Amino acid sequence: MSARTKPPFRADHVGSLLRPRALLDARAKHAAGEISAEDLRAAEDEAIRDVVALQRDVGLQSATDGEFRRTSWHMDFIYRLGGVSQVEGEQIHVQFRNAEGTYDFAPPAMRVDGKLRLEETIFGDHFSFLRELAGEDITPKLTIPSPSMVHYRGGNSSIDRDVYPSLEQFWLDLSTAYNEQRQRVYELGCRYLQLDDTSLAYVNDPAQRAHIESIGGDPEHLHEHYIANINRALAGRPADLAVTTHMCRGNAQSMWAAEGGYEFVAEALFNELEVDGFFLEYDDERSGGFEPLRFVPPGKQVVLGLVTTKRGELESKDLLKRRIEEASRYVDIDQLCLSPQCGFSSTVEGNKLTADDQRAKLALVVETAAEVWG
Repeated sequence: MSARTKPPFRADHVGSLLRPRALLDARAKHAAGEISAEDLRAAEDEAIRDVVALQRDVGLQSATDGEFRRTSWHMDFIYRLGGVSQVEGEQIHVQFRNAEGTYDFAPPAMRVDGKLRLEETIFGDHFSFLRELAGEDITPKLTIPSPSMVHYRGGNSSIDRDVYPSLEQFWLDLSTAYNEQRQRVYELGCRYLQLDDTSLAYVNDPAQRAHIESIGGDPEHLHEHYIANINRALAGRPADLAVTTHMCRGNAQSMWAAEGGYEFVAEALFNELEVDGFFLEYDDERSGGFEPLRFVPPGKQVVLGLVTTKRGELESKDLLKRRIEEASRYVDIDQLCLSPQCGFSSTVEGNKLTADDQRAKLALVVETAAEVWG
């Protein structure tokens, strides 16, 4: 066993981090018209400098900007694709839950009402700022939603059939836009790109598959379709661009939306999706067992999300080591890494834990990985 010199790293994290109070206040003041866009940008810059320093201080080999310039992990990106519009008043309600009960959550809605295209390098300025802060000692990681999320958020009904009578053309245009985005950020210096994709975890839940069927989708094969189009989006990528995908079952203010192990998607996911590593949510019984990891082929890494971001309670290092050992019964331990199970703040509000809790959990990941892999 050994440390890794390329992503994903033995100790890694998903991407989003808790927004500090000063940044949340600045966003509120900007929304109220009390400060300018330039003032908000300055507040974001300061917060990002601090959060990159945090990641460096705890010993991580990669750093994100915490997604501090976003409101949502995915919609801020999707709305910047040409051909996508935000829809007011036509919202999809998703039932989220946690130990305290269930909640009807209305995520922002969207509609594909024009030809999909890349009109700008989305988050290009975000990444360039991060790259400068990262310097030579830490790898900057850019996180963006998978192309699957453009479809899964609204399904076929969100696509204007006057624009796309053929869904094949929709997928071709979408994957082409993503392919161009991938190349553009590579030219900006990105060597670690992560595609966040809740859909590939959601479809493991029978309730989600029933919902897909109820709106006219194909629940048995949707994941295979998504995998094929992600591969189209990544086609021709440079050999030195590491790409991972992160899958979870919902993460909003310490709540989740879906349950179920990875068995339903595992064989196709691990063998057909052309990425270097898989960030998998494994923090509690909602995620099922490690048995689906038997399908992971040589050459692919699995980042075990064993440390929860939904609660402040710190995990036992011995328990983490035992769970890593358990996972190694199904895939070689040298193909394993460790991370939190999701971001700490997939939406701007953040999960219900403190900045000190967040630091302790990131440090725990680094310390445990060092003791397991060296």
